Amino acid sequence: MKRIHLTINGLAVTGKAGQTILQVAQQHGIIIPTLCNFPGLAPAASCRICIVEVAGYPRPVPACATAAEQGMEICTDSERIRKARRMIVELLLAERNHTCPVCVMDGACELQTLAKLLGIDHVRYGFISPQMTLDISQARFGIDHNRCILCRRCVRVCDEVEGAHTWDVSGRGATSRIISDLAEPWGDSGTCTDCGKCVQSCPTGALFEKGPKKAGKGTPCLERIVEWRGRKNK
Repeated sequence: MKRIHLTINGLAVTGKAGQTILQVAQQHGIIIPTLCNFPGLAPAASCRICIVEVAGYPRPVPACATAAEQGMEICTDSERIRKARRMIVELLLAERNHTCPVCVMDGACELQTLAKLLGIDHVRYGFISPQMTLDISQARFGIDHNRCILCRRCVRVCDEVEGAHTWDVSGRGATSRIISDLAEPWGDSGTCTDCGKCVQSCPTGALFEKGPKKAGKGTPCLERIVEWRGRKNK
């Protein structure tokens, strides 16, 4: 496969034709934070947390869905990018009810970790605070729509990996929500295989396993982000 040469944050790197900017960066240990991206799934480019600046491009582009090209000059952590990421995370926090102390994922949540990383101690936007539902009709798992950030990881892993396509998205804009089958209770689903892949892929406490809090869920992402912060501060 053809090799390409590009620059990321002033560092000369190589990649393969067909790789995305995110893949090339990860290959060289350059951390770009993401929320909707997940190993093994096709890029969705919906959260925009992974946006980067490319010399000659009029606006930032999502690293997970932008092909790396010969001669690209990429910046992953400019002031403009940091401001954009902060705005995105603040809007996600304002859209639903993310009350961390009472969430099953407190301390192991990717959204919470990103907020800390970006120095977010308050939200500048008005909270929508919708009263979303909680579905615990499934025998092993539950879904709390108050914690959902609509990253669609659950939809994609159920479709692309498990092949069940139990999950989908209903509604538009702020009224969107994840549904099982034809908006039936999860426990009544005729397609769910009870595999738990959707729960493991969820970056927040929206999908959870019933019972005591499971330590360590989300740790890989936390480790990547801490490493990214360390590199940024060097």
